Amino acid sequence: MTNLIRAEFRRLLATRMWGGLLVAAAVIGGGMIGVMALVGPENFEPPLPGLDTDTGVRSLLGILGYTALVPAVAGTVAVTAEYRHRTVAVTFLFAPRRWQVLAAKLAAYAVVGLAYGLVLAGTAAVALFAVAAARGVNLGIPAPTVLALLGRIGVAMMVYLLIGVGMGALIRNQVAALCVVIGYLYLGETLLMMIPGVNLLYPILPGGATAALTDFTYVADAMSEQLGSTTIHLLPPAVGALVLTMYAVTAAAIGVIVPMRRDIT
Repeated sequence: MTNLIRAEFRRLLATRMWGGLLVAAAVIGGGMIGVMALVGPENFEPPLPGLDTDTGVRSLLGILGYTALVPAVAGTVAVTAEYRHRTVAVTFLFAPRRWQVLAAKLAAYAVVGLAYGLVLAGTAAVALFAVAAARGVNLGIPAPTVLALLGRIGVAMMVYLLIGVGMGALIRNQVAALCVVIGYLYLGETLLMMIPGVNLLYPILPGGATAALTDFTYVADAMSEQLGSTTIHLLPPAVGALVLTMYAVTAAAIGVIVPMRRDIT
């Protein structure tokens, strides 16, 4: 297993995508949060509470949860690219115990996902504190609470990368898998929130669990207000973390079991 994991990291580091993924994390975390903090949430349309309030800081950082599409797509591409270029066949010939190969891949992907989350959270923290200091704004929540919130967001990014891995293992065609992942995360959950009755399922979906984990209730509240539907009550943060963990475990199981039970071609 050690050799397989080491080989998987060598393969991952030999591609350009993973370096680009970490650069994207820095741009999204530091760039987006820095610009939004500099503009001021109170100047958004519609306006959000300012950075000097608890709700304002949580809402600003909670927006990072909606960038989970990036690691999910990366995880999907990482798996489907191996089937597209037939490299997975060579790997299974050299290491015929597929479960070990797949477990090594999951271990490597989990580390890369966590690295993405840490870069995202770290650059966002630097940008937020720097802009707040430059503007002379006292953040509405203490620094340790900000760091804890960003840490939860970083872990959520790892979960989404594993979800992408599971989807890539389930749907080996790269274009089809990407259409499903992007379509669901970009449109699917939003459309579900617009259907009365069905929107009550939102708290247990990946987006709802992420919103609960990050205390980001703005979108759910705004959607309920606009549609005049039943107020969507998100899960407690700890329960949201448990739901996301279940999604990660399910994705990991799919990533291991499905390729073991069917032909490579």
